[in-house]
Amino acid sequence: MSNIDYDIIVIGGSITGYQAALTATQLQAKVGLIVSADISHHYNLSYQYVLSEISQITQQFRNLTNLGIYETNINLNIASLNWTKGLSYANAVLKNLDQINSLANLTAQGVDIIVGNGQFESAPKLSFTVNERRLYSRTYLLANGSRPLIPKIPGLDTIEYLTLTNIWASLEKTTLPENWVIIGGIPQSIEIAQILARFGCKVTLIVKYSHVLPDLDTEIAQLLTAQLEVDGVRVLTQTQVTQVRHIDNKKWVQAGNLAIETDEILIATGQKPNLEYLNLPAIGVKQHQHRLVVNEKLQTTNHRIYACGDILGGYDIQNIGNYEANIALENALFFPRLKVNYQSVPWGIYSQPMVAQVGLTEIQAKNQYSQNQVLVLKQYFKTATAAQISGEITGVCKLIVLDNGKILGCSILGIEAGELINLISLAISQNIKVQHLAKLSPIYPSFSEILIETAREWNRHRINKNHVLQELLLSFFNYRRDWNL
Repeated sequence: MSNIDYDIIVIGGSITGYQAALTATQLQAKVGLIVSADISHHYNLSYQYVLSEISQITQQFRNLTNLGIYETNINLNIASLNWTKGLSYANAVLKNLDQINSLANLTAQGVDIIVGNGQFESAPKLSFTVNERRLYSRTYLLANGSRPLIPKIPGLDTIEYLTLTNIWASLEKTTLPENWVIIGGIPQSIEIAQILARFGCKVTLIVKYSHVLPDLDTEIAQLLTAQLEVDGVRVLTQTQVTQVRHIDNKKWVQAGNLAIETDEILIATGQKPNLEYLNLPAIGVKQHQHRLVVNEKLQTTNHRIYACGDILGGYDIQNIGNYEANIALENALFFPRLKVNYQSVPWGIYSQPMVAQVGLTEIQAKNQYSQNQVLVLKQYFKTATAAQISGEITGVCKLIVLDNGKILGCSILGIEAGELINLISLAISQNIKVQHLAKLSPIYPSFSEILIETAREWNRHRINKNHVLQELLLSFFNYRRDWNL
């Protein structure tokens, strides 16, 4: 009789872990999911997404009022938004999501849920022990997420501060602080800075990089910074926080040569993988600077153990974690043949307007290929009918292609950027060239037309660059006009 309990054990109660367990059981595998007893609320970080949509609705309301279409005597200052009601609405949405993605739902689908903290054992053979129970599986998937990385700033250990883990729970219990300092350049810090500013707070965002996000296209990053500043966020780039202090019941942050007084500090510099208590060295799983060492198939240095999601490091972005989970699962359950390729996996920032990106940026493409090969096709949202109708004309779409039409990447700042980038992601994954993208006939008016017009820039560039073709076309039409009808 076999002593293998499961085909795969998923370790971690993150959303990525949940989705991985659900996918595996739908493939008819026998699945165990280890959920930590002290796991925090699943959707802790989702408040910002709901609240960002509220601020977007408010912006559209302002647009209609400014156009005279909607008349009201209500004060239109965004600070007049009811923060408590906004949080209440967000909390209701999150409860619905928790119910949809509950552990009870997973159990009903056939996943064995084991609640508790455990660790790997190497002898007599590889297993995972939890609640004094030893579990055996053919493969294991680490999806136990991460927690906020706290930088070593002098004085930080002497004051109270917030992180992405506790910010929303804290704000549910108190009135909204007026003055904020947010330390860190990650997508969530940008999103929260803008939300707080739109709800009337005075916000300073401190980033050590030359732009708000180092992985973002430079031009898009500059436009995003400009939008943040329009909304009232003071953005300090290339700035190091050298100390924090508590003086006369006030918090002070020393940033460069500035001393900033604030009511609240949010630390959002990055995430630290939850690896310490798994006993990984005993089973041959190596780490490098607190990050797991994995290959392109998402195997750790123990080939039976895979990993996915923010436990690998980098930004905590859900769709990337889900992509990694799907690759890891198929390799773990069947044959390890699939490799990760992030070139067609998009990511975004829930700012207003939204920012989305996939593939290479302009600078990355020109560093990787000859500059003569790389074309930058650009279109502004103000040229799109749908953008004009909605009053959301701020934005730009940048398509990075080779001169043969191969799409290398795309960066978008604008309304519906998250939906638009998915089309480019599909085109990259299926090797659809830009000239084929230009032939689409989307519903009019729709925001998709911004992509089509951007793609058509390739054809215009091709004709303008080819003088022989221009002469041939001119000669053809001159000759054709002389034909007798």
